[in-house]
Amino acid sequence: MRMINRYLVNAWLAAAVIGITAMSVGSAPAQVASPRLLILGDSLTAGYGLPRDKAFPEQLQGWLARAGVHVQVINGGVSGDTSAGGLARLDWAMGSTPPQFALVEFGANDALRGLPPAALYDNLDKILTRLKARGVKAMLVGMYAPRNLGRDYDEEFDAVYPRLANQHGVPLYPFFFDGVVSEQGITDTTLLQPDGLHPNAQGVSVIVGRIGPAVARFIDGGPLKDGHAAK
Repeated sequence: MRMINRYLVNAWLAAAVIGITAMSVGSAPAQVASPRLLILGDSLTAGYGLPRDKAFPEQLQGWLARAGVHVQVINGGVSGDTSAGGLARLDWAMGSTPPQFALVEFGANDALRGLPPAALYDNLDKILTRLKARGVKAMLVGMYAPRNLGRDYDEEFDAVYPRLANQHGVPLYPFFFDGVVSEQGITDTTLLQPDGLHPNAQGVSVIVGRIGPAVARFIDGGPLKDGHAAK
């Protein structure tokens, strides 16, 4: 009888401990993960030639945090990528659980190689379409063609980004290099690396300072200065 009672007491204690543990777990406040922002681009966003903490994604993460925008920024840049390369690796970059937001920055290498603007349009169109199908809100970051390929090429290339933004109803930041290179191609060389193509750490800081407010409005769902609503 004593043995049976001892087993009953032990069983009751075990059940009580399990119950207390379950209540503790159930009553703990849920941890809400920050939304994720994928930076899908080329060497300009990958941080070519820079320490990791000076690259565009890391500097943007810091800027947004200081602005009170809590988001996890993911570096999805690959040096040398064209828009075709970005399209080819898009599913891999998104992973099995897509991010909530994406910045799409391609075109510099397309222009440097003199690739047809029509191909750039087609690739970016497919990227934006696929992002939308996966439930990812996209913001398009534009580029201007270098002014050495002829006026017709320049005009066709530059028009790709606003056309796509209007077609897909996504916000557009017109020029990634704003603050470092002018639309006319005038460059502040103190903000570039010795290769004359990539921003140095200070240059990235300038770029982030210009694009940061637009990204913050995009994440928060507010209107952008250029009139495209951040949807």
